Amino acid sequence: MQNSTYFIDLESRYGAHNYHPIPVVIARARGAEMWDVEGRKYFDFLSGYSAVNQGHCHPHIIKALTEQASTLTLTSRAFYNDRLGEFERYITGLLGYDKLLPMNTGAEAVETGIKLARRWAYDVKGIAENKARIIVCTENFHGRTSTIISFSTDPSSQAKFGPYMPGFDIVPYNDLDGLAKALDNKDVAAFLVEPIQGEAGIVIPDKGYLSKAKQLCEEANVLFIADEIQTGLCRTGRMLCCDHENVKPDILLLGKALSGGTFPVSAVLSSDEIMLTIKPGEHGSTFGGSPLASVVAMASLQVLVAENLAENAVNMGILLRKGLEEIKSPYISEIRGMGLMNAIVVDHTDPQAAWRLCETFMQNGLLAKPTHGDKIRLAPPLVITAEQVKMALDIIRKSLHCLAQ
Repeated sequence: MQNSTYFIDLESRYGAHNYHPIPVVIARARGAEMWDVEGRKYFDFLSGYSAVNQGHCHPHIIKALTEQASTLTLTSRAFYNDRLGEFERYITGLLGYDKLLPMNTGAEAVETGIKLARRWAYDVKGIAENKARIIVCTENFHGRTSTIISFSTDPSSQAKFGPYMPGFDIVPYNDLDGLAKALDNKDVAAFLVEPIQGEAGIVIPDKGYLSKAKQLCEEANVLFIADEIQTGLCRTGRMLCCDHENVKPDILLLGKALSGGTFPVSAVLSSDEIMLTIKPGEHGSTFGGSPLASVVAMASLQVLVAENLAENAVNMGILLRKGLEEIKSPYISEIRGMGLMNAIVVDHTDPQAAWRLCETFMQNGLLAKPTHGDKIRLAPPLVITAEQVKMALDIIRKSLHCLAQ
């Protein structure tokens, strides 16, 4: 049997070097736990960037996947299939929308939301063609397509990938005055925002920010687009993060955990007025809305509801943050979080301290990864138990000593 070094070397030789992984090679996983090729067990505190909210290889999702995969996987949207309509009815009823447009990846959902907002702006709001603008926030992360990186403020995502797509205005995140000023432009079609900024290090806006931002958008006749690809589907303790402030986005973007981590499924939900501005042939995807995707997504949502994973996210999140506070480490300058979407900010003179800490986590049986240098996300699957959280906290406490060296 090949060891971890073999597989790491294989990827290094034959794969593109567009990722810098923690040096562990995972061979199997179940629930909140993973095992490497040597058989060592780890707690997963990244959850595939919140794609595995339901836990790894959830039996209900895998059963739906395998049964449908043996019957019908793909028809393309050139034909109807017997699964998509059922999924559309289920998710629109669950989340309170008129229509679903299914896609595959989160970035595709964002691109779709942008196209929808622009078409609505021209057909409904009456903005002159090619003049529509979309407001976005500093430190955003919505994906890495050419359009999306055009409005990124992260040099590692944007630098040397131009020329860039025009039509975007950047305002500070969590700044209502900045948003209000940008909304004065009558050519603004939409405001695209993450309810919590994940890639930026779990940046949580002030209470009331989302509800006030939605109000400002309504007053300006501007669409509110919520990128809930990472924050949604019970991760923060509600089905959607926007639910904490009773905000209903005009366009809702979902992905990641919509398939329980089995393969890419994303979704864009909106009203009839907005969604039906796009006509046949004007947008689509070969795999979006496939029978397999439809069945898996519906099963994934059913697990979230049936197992009350939003409530578990609340309870386990409180337990995790309380435990982190009790560690009282001089190397943790801040603890951020809501539900099971959490992060610590590492305070150290070594710029590689967060990376070194994550490597020590790995050696002690917990997997996490730094973001933006000094921040470490701590976001386990929502099925994690209190006993597992306490064991993970022991690992974190033990590992922090590496920063004293």
